[in-house]
Formats: sequence, C-alpha cells, structure tokens
Amino acid sequence: MKAIGYSIMEFKAGIFIVAMLAIVLSSPAIAQKTKNPPAPAAPILPPSPAPAPEPHHVDLADLLSVAGPFHTFLDYLQKTNVIETFQNQANNTKEGITIFVPADSAFAALKKTTFANLTQDQLKSLLLYHAFPKYYSLAEFNELSSLNPVATFAGSQYTLNLTDNMGSVRVKSMWSNPEISSSVYSTAPVAVYEVKKVLLPMQIFKSDPPLAPAPAPAPDAKASDVAPSPTSGKSTSAKAKAEAKNSSYQVSVGIVNYLVLAVSGGLMLLW
Repeated sequence: MKAIGYSIMEFKAGIFIVAMLAIVLSSPAIAQKTKNPPAPAAPILPPSPAPAPEPHHVDLADLLSVAGPFHTFLDYLQKTNVIETFQNQANNTKEGITIFVPADSAFAALKKTTFANLTQDQLKSLLLYHAFPKYYSLAEFNELSSLNPVATFAGSQYTLNLTDNMGSVRVKSMWSNPEISSSVYSTAPVAVYEVKKVLLPMQIFKSDPPLAPAPAPAPDAKASDVAPSPTSGKSTSAKAKAEAKNSSYQVSVGIVNYLVLAVSGGLMLLW
C-alpha cells in the first residue's frame, strides 16, 4: 500500500510539473521567442581594397615651355590647337605618343616666309608630321627602322624613315634628315625627342625651302683698335710732317747762326 501511495504521489507530481511547463511555455513572451528566433550575426568581411590611383598625365604645354627652348614649336601647336590632339593622345596610356620637337634654332635657320605662306591645314599637317601616335623608347627605334616608311600622326601619306646606327637615330623627311640630339622626356606613354631641324614633308614643300640669310659678322673690336681710321691716319701724318718741318727749320737756323758767328770772328781777327 505504501508503495502504491508513493506511485500515486509521484504521478501527481509529474502531472503538476507538466502542467506548470505548459503554462510557462504558453506565455506570450516565450511564444514570441519561440516563433521568432534571433537572426544570426552577420559575418565579418575583410575591408575592400583602396581604389587604384589615377594615372599621371604629362602636361605637354608645361613640358615644352620649360625645356628646349621649344617656344616656336609650342606657339604653333597652341595657335592651331594641335596641342590638344597631342595631349589627348598622351593621356591614352594604352598607345601613347612620340614627338620630335625642333629647337627654336631649327626654325630660325629657315626663311621666315617658309611658314607664313602655308594654309592653316598645311600648318596643322606639318605639326602632326612631327609625331607618331604611339610611344617608342630609344631602344625601340632599331626595330622600328626595319618597318620604314613609318606613318606619322598626319596620316598614312605623311611618312618618315628612321635609321639607327649604333644608337645614333636619324629621322629622315624629304628635305631634312636630323639626328635625335637629346631625349627631353621618355616615360611611357609619352616620349619627346629634340631634333636640330624641322621635318619637311614633300606633300607640303615641293622643293627644298630656302635658308635664312646668314647674319653679318660682328665687327672685330681688336682690329679697329689696332688699325687707325682714315681721319686719325691723316692727323698722324700731318703731325709727323709738321714735326719734321720744325726740325728742319731749327737745323737751318742753327747753321745760319754758326756762319754769322764765324764771319764775325774772322772780321775781328782782321782788325
């Protein structure tokens, strides 16, 4: 009986516990937590990489204004707006640009009317003729010379011939064949090389343009100091003649005085 009593009591206690659990689980707070479990935490992602820096663009106008002197070439580029064409190509990092820049002395060596008689289109073509629409380092000219003639920025008809003789590169047009005298700037995508002559295409110049007259030689100051002028020569000669005449007069007077004294002395002896 005692065992049966304990079983009944345990059964009642179990029923009580189940009932209590049912009440607790049926409460609104527990039910809400059960229906809406917390969202899982967002995964921690690595920081995104910094954006790549903008490519450095060479300002051709600034470069040509401080190098050289290339003021004449730069002035023509700006007047014809060809500088904008060159700058857009220089900013194209895929292809780049190669420019052959004549020094101011190269333009001064030609007669002034050489460029004054050109039309605006001819002048633009002349300037575009001084560039390749691609970057070439000096080391690449040896291979490039095997592709002669090479088309320029002015078009397929405006070509140049290149020669590379042990690193000495020449750029040949119809009326000029200058050597690249220096590398002004050569970092991809921009290469600027100095040449001592203006590149003159046959499509614009049917004959060799005349050179400017040679400047008159400066007077030699030392020669003028040594050689007397005609006026100074005359004055020097007159002075010499006057001195010689004065000396002759003095000698003549001395002889006369001597004779007078001699005669006077002889007369005194006679007395």
